[in-house]
Amino acid sequence: MTSAKMPLIKRSGTVPRILCAGVIVLDEVFRVEEFPRPDGKVQANGFFVVNGGCAANAAVAIARLGGRALLAGPMGGPKGEDANGDRVLRALKREHVNCTFCQRIHGLATALSTIFMNTRGDRTIVTYCDKRIAATKPTDADAAVAVADLLLADNCFPDFVQPICAAARRRRLPVVLDGDRRTVENDPLFRLATHVIFSSQCLRETTGTADLAKGLKRIACNTDAFIAVSNGPEDILYLEGDAVRCLPVFSIVAVDTVGAGDAFHGAFTLALAEGQSEVEAMRFGAAVAGIKCTRLGGSAGTPRRSEVEAFMAENRLPPVAQ
Repeated sequence: MTSAKMPLIKRSGTVPRILCAGVIVLDEVFRVEEFPRPDGKVQANGFFVVNGGCAANAAVAIARLGGRALLAGPMGGPKGEDANGDRVLRALKREHVNCTFCQRIHGLATALSTIFMNTRGDRTIVTYCDKRIAATKPTDADAAVAVADLLLADNCFPDFVQPICAAARRRRLPVVLDGDRRTVENDPLFRLATHVIFSSQCLRETTGTADLAKGLKRIACNTDAFIAVSNGPEDILYLEGDAVRCLPVFSIVAVDTVGAGDAFHGAFTLALAEGQSEVEAMRFGAAVAGIKCTRLGGSAGTPRRSEVEAFMAENRLPPVAQ
């Protein structure tokens, strides 16, 4: 049995419990007409602060779509001394995300991102994270996965998520990996995952090839997982055996792409936990990400389940192509 075919743990009549593990950030977003040039200045025409980070954004998406979201990640602390972390946790509590397994590191600050977003929805992101937070290991990986039906992890903090992924596999839980950060083709996280979905930038930087289809096949040499790559407004590519398939995404007018990829991963993972196939789950994820891109506010623009279902009913995608 390959890892991609590992059966889901289903609890009849209950809501799936999904643990999101990885990076948690506070985002400061500036809206500009055009990005600043070197040594130049621009005037922002809008500004907002919102939760960020792959794992945190995905957890918000899962909660809004009707799943039970748990979050595990290293943050600054303690409470009362790290304003960024306090603000993030208050917002996550309002979104009904369980933060029991978030670890606060005394004397450090929670990671912070500054995001410039132009009128077309394009973005430039600068993130600061203390190296000691990135090097943090989970205090009890087995306890974190013991309450979950499925794990979604990003690869931004590999020291933190790898023990959690290993613990999930010991429990025979499906493990979805968000390939967001440049790594190596034989990354051990790829072998622990049952599903790996890359951003196009991560796949290109990891494999050294601009051809996404070739990149997927190179990664396939190092894992039995289901693998795919999202590419903004372009088709999602995935492997079916040795064949590369193309899944179209929804046509939208983007105003804010911040958090769209994370929303896709959260929605994909929830759909898997509910028993949908990988293709069905990617369609669902594409709908969630598409709606999110039409709304300003980063993760705050993530839609609810009823909105997604109505959107998918009104916007039919063409079939998968080779």
